[in-house]
Amino acid sequence: MNQLNLPAHIRALFGADPFAEIMQMQGKIFRDVRGRKTIQVALGKKSYFIKQHFGVGWGDIFKSYLSLKKPVLGAMTEVLAIQKLDEIGIPTTPLVGYGVQGNNPAMQQSFIITQDLGDITSLEDVCADWKTNPPDAQFKQLVMIKMAQLAAKLHRAGLCHRDFYLCHLALKKAELAKGEVNLILIDLHRMMLNQPNNGGAVIKDIAGLIFSTMDCGFTAQDWALFRQHYLPQTAHFWAKAEARANQLYAKYHSKKFQQRLVVEKAKMH
Repeated sequence: MNQLNLPAHIRALFGADPFAEIMQMQGKIFRDVRGRKTIQVALGKKSYFIKQHFGVGWGDIFKSYLSLKKPVLGAMTEVLAIQKLDEIGIPTTPLVGYGVQGNNPAMQQSFIITQDLGDITSLEDVCADWKTNPPDAQFKQLVMIKMAQLAAKLHRAGLCHRDFYLCHLALKKAELAKGEVNLILIDLHRMMLNQPNNGGAVIKDIAGLIFSTMDCGFTAQDWALFRQHYLPQTAHFWAKAEARANQLYAKYHSKKFQQRLVVEKAKMH
């Protein structure tokens, strides 16, 4: 499977083998994990993000299948996710270009280029001190409603983010300063399509969202408002989502996981 999809103004910046050049590019590192790196680069005086996928290896593929999960092989998962979100009207990082090389799924290399969204922040940062410094009640309600509406639109379309946390809900700072809450869904490299809107993957998405708010002072009343603006779900659905959120919280605060975070953050500097 060999594909290269670049707009002419980007293609013109590279030589005879743009795929190889893009895969070798260096930039400001935002994430660097085994098999995948996200960097910020300037191309033609504009800022872009490039996510480089270097191959996952057979070990990760078998591990995914043994866990009954579809393995994420490279950039095309995110390419398709952006295209789908564009279709259903959920703002995300605009797609600029992508490339894939190799037929061996374990060794396949790929990249995706997206536009830099500019001066943004995440809901994680916005809500970080709400437990000790509560926001205006009306603004908090607006945040809950907007989160619920985005989640409803996402899950109604059969999509699951798989990393559905506050840190992946971005806002433009200029809009936020005016009290506007226009959420942008980012980091789509694990997105799943064609999922039942009350199935296990959706429960995990909602659990992730609940987990990521657990230190932000969100109340049962806040979540009741979320439910009003989300999809109709059963009591069993919500019980499973809350139980999983509690498991995620315990795992996140474990010594082993915190040590892993320290290692990952060190790679970003």
